Amino acid sequence: MTTVILAEKPSQARAYVAAFQKSQKKSGYYEVSDPVLPNDTLVTHALGHLVELVPPEKYDAKYRNWALANLPIFPTTYQFEVIADKQKQFQVVKTLLNWADTIIVAGDNGREGENIAWSIMKQAQIDVEHKTMQRLWINSLEKEAIIAGFRNLKDGWQFYPNYQEAQTRQISDWLVGMNASPLYTLLLRQHGLSGVYAIGRVQTPTLYMVYQRDQLIKNFKPEPYLELNAEILANQQKFEAKLDPYQRFKDEKGLTIFMQAKSVQRGPQTALIKDVQNIVKKTPSPRLFSLSSLQSAVNQRFHASASETLAAVQALYEAKWLTYPRTDSEYLTQQEFDYLAANLDQYQELLPEKMALPQTTPQKRYVNDQKVTEHPAIIMTKVVPNSTQLAKLPVLQRQVYDLVLKTTLAMFAGPYEYTETTIITQVGQALFKSVGKVPINPGWRRLFKTKSVEQGKDTLPVVTPGQTVQAVLTTPTKQTTPPKPFTEGTLITAMKTAGKTLDADEAAVLKAVEGIGTEATRANVLETLKRRHYLVTNKNELHVSGTGVTLCQAVALEPLLTSPSMTAKWELALKEIGKKKRTPENFLGQIKLLIQKLLKEVPEQFAQNADLQTQLVAQQQVEQKQQAQAAVGVCPICKTGEISDRGKFYGCSNYKNGCKFTLPKQWSGKKLPISAIKQLIKTGETAQLKGFKSKKTGKTFSAKLKLEAGKLKFDFDKCK
Repeated sequence: MTTVILAEKPSQARAYVAAFQKSQKKSGYYEVSDPVLPNDTLVTHALGHLVELVPPEKYDAKYRNWALANLPIFPTTYQFEVIADKQKQFQVVKTLLNWADTIIVAGDNGREGENIAWSIMKQAQIDVEHKTMQRLWINSLEKEAIIAGFRNLKDGWQFYPNYQEAQTRQISDWLVGMNASPLYTLLLRQHGLSGVYAIGRVQTPTLYMVYQRDQLIKNFKPEPYLELNAEILANQQKFEAKLDPYQRFKDEKGLTIFMQAKSVQRGPQTALIKDVQNIVKKTPSPRLFSLSSLQSAVNQRFHASASETLAAVQALYEAKWLTYPRTDSEYLTQQEFDYLAANLDQYQELLPEKMALPQTTPQKRYVNDQKVTEHPAIIMTKVVPNSTQLAKLPVLQRQVYDLVLKTTLAMFAGPYEYTETTIITQVGQALFKSVGKVPINPGWRRLFKTKSVEQGKDTLPVVTPGQTVQAVLTTPTKQTTPPKPFTEGTLITAMKTAGKTLDADEAAVLKAVEGIGTEATRANVLETLKRRHYLVTNKNELHVSGTGVTLCQAVALEPLLTSPSMTAKWELALKEIGKKKRTPENFLGQIKLLIQKLLKEVPEQFAQNADLQTQLVAQQQVEQKQQAQAAVGVCPICKTGEISDRGKFYGCSNYKNGCKFTLPKQWSGKKLPISAIKQLIKTGETAQLKGFKSKKTGKTFSAKLKLEAGKLKFDFDKCK
């Protein structure tokens, strides 16, 4: 009886093998033995996704060239294929799974882990109905967790609906991309624009959120306003006070009327302390981290991208120092809390100085078994690195571990306590409020500061009700400010809340966060938008590029493509598949209706919407100007077109009229300098160039390049 453990990737397989007593490495798999395992157990692995959906032209060759007449593309059955460079490992896995009597799915917990494993089994045509299917479910790669997981394997069929959910998401994204992208691209080309415009079920509403923010900033017109403030002098101490209730004045006239009604004037005058309140307050420590909240916090502190943060926390997970990263929970179960409490002394060794951690009773703000559906929050494991090990890590990994460490320990440190003093001062008939804070106990805040909390920073003087004081009223002129641009951190939060204006703490307590994307996919969505040059980053701020603006203008009239709340409803519908409350066929049927609606309405929008046509004409002019500026010479073939940068190559502007002349940016392992490209176009040959690399020997060599009948070739005859 053969048991095969299917891991998601090589590093995961190695972690399992290291936990067992004996192992022997083979080609693409391991033979293992351990008291926790049956006899004849093998460990193999995927390489992430080994299987993907085939492109449209595999269904019908006519789809190779885009045409509106060929839409919609609705395959009767969806075909998958093994990724070309992963064929070898697929064959290993296929052979072992066919041998197996028992298959243990041991990829990452969650939808994508199921999708990777079951997609392989489907493609390999494994007779799963006649095999025992089991599931390893762990949240840490430390040895103790692995062994415990294999002692408590779950029924593999229990998680099959998660695979159906993940594959339905995969197919729905394919349907939207393969239909909406050609639709918009072809219509934009009809209006004189070039390039390919990619539409995505999640990426397009994400891009549109940034576009809307950019437009708000661009069109923002600052408006002046006046404030009425007071500087109070009491007991030879000065402090500031704001009008209570606070209000702004649009102009001098409104301010003057108010001041007259309240019997006050600019400058010094006598005032009276109306009320004094001293209240002791407590602020709890920050919530524990989900992946999204960690990505947001790391971006804010260290300006790392969402994908960089995910890579860092994934590496720390594989090092067995942090728990599973792709979690949407900010809670722990009692089990995790107990082992953290038992290991506090070890964790404290990593702090600059030890501190009291008295809060050893679990609090519902952090510990709630009912809130942890799949994975707990990201916390430390029982495997604690020493300072030397941490010092060897890349900077971002150190920063991430330190942040998770301190945020987790903060729940044991007790609240930050302070006295809040509120003074109400009456000037004439107007009231002014001052608020000061005096720390009593720094609590968890000590973890995040190198020095003790400053004393007296926001203190107010001791005053009593009825005390006469002096006030100086001022009326500064200020201006309204535009909203702040998105960063990757704030955009990740906006994706999680589907555009609702919530801070991270508020988002955490929503009963059902109707977000777009998932914890596992949001970073990839942002990377895709950047890779396609729709989003650009400037000093940690995200903005939409010119191409992205064109796309957003084109989709602006289709809320099904741009609305975060609508996309969030699709996400909730997908989750219902995993809960067996909805079928994949039902969901994909709705996606098809969406596509049919787009095919009917979008061409009409392009033809009838005057504002859109005006925007497209303006963008066409911008594109033509950019192409002219990027031109490197007149086409040597058609003699009329301009050769310009086309992204991965240089091409002729007359390509629509049949001129197919192109020049590569790289040739035989060498990036061709722009000077060489210009010389080729002008004279048909270059000077001798260094740095070409032989495919046969791998050695570098020098040569000239020449154009012969429009084709690029080496010219060794003229080399010295």
